[in-house]
Amino acid sequence: MKPEPTPAGWRAWRDRVLQHEPLNFALTNHVPRVALTLLMGRLSRIDSPAFTRLALAVWRLFADLDLSDAAPADYRSLRDVFTRALRDGARPFDPDPDVLCSPCDAIVGACGDVHGTTVWQAKGMPYRLEDLIGPEAAAVHANGRFVTLRLTSTMYHRFHAPADLHVRRVRYVSGDVFNVNPPALRRIPALFCRNERALIEATLPDGSPIALVPVAAILVASIRLHFLDVTLHLRWRGPHELPCDARLSCGQEMGWFEHGSTIILFVPAHWRLADGIEPGRTIRAGQALWRREA
Repeated sequence: MKPEPTPAGWRAWRDRVLQHEPLNFALTNHVPRVALTLLMGRLSRIDSPAFTRLALAVWRLFADLDLSDAAPADYRSLRDVFTRALRDGARPFDPDPDVLCSPCDAIVGACGDVHGTTVWQAKGMPYRLEDLIGPEAAAVHANGRFVTLRLTSTMYHRFHAPADLHVRRVRYVSGDVFNVNPPALRRIPALFCRNERALIEATLPDGSPIALVPVAAILVASIRLHFLDVTLHLRWRGPHELPCDARLSCGQEMGWFEHGSTIILFVPAHWRLADGIEPGRTIRAGQALWRREA
């Protein structure tokens, strides 16, 4: 399903509004965020092809939605669109064992070295690993490296194992649902540490630790993790420790968001960002994200 053309005049007006940072910030954060997120969860589950077609038409007025690489499907709800699967072969994963792949389609945000346990969500906006993932996990990933991956609302919402993994534990923390777009990241201190999130602790085949931290945001109704057969959402009271023993192969689906959001990936210091990975770059699931240093 290819995107339908949006009138040029409307598109120009829309883009001006979206690029006006103070207005963008106010419209997406100075609102009843949790109530709107719970409402979106209910609306997304309405089983009605007619309502879904209408909602998609409205959605396309505000975003460039492209479903051309999605697997053929009869969308009966917005949730079906948010959690859509892709055609076979649409996201091949790099098979090189010295590569960690991107777990999702995303826009690269802040990335680089973790200084002690200090990480950056944007220039001049540090946060502490302890506040994001707790002191025990922070000690494991101190002085490592990180990359922030932001999924927009129109992107493919499923995420995958970036390499062969052994997932040992998940820690879920309920929280707020601030927007995670650049205007918010430049204005709200320690935003990721305030939002709903899950810490997925895993090890690579050589035993070295990595962590994936899916962070929810406004209108993200839930985070689904297949290897726990559980859906995490705002009605849970966190934190919750969820032990598990799941072995995943590179590219295997881990779960999905029911809207766009963010995944922060933490790796040991002997991994370096792959060529071309920098803030603002749009990437797809399966592309090389990190390379093992010799």
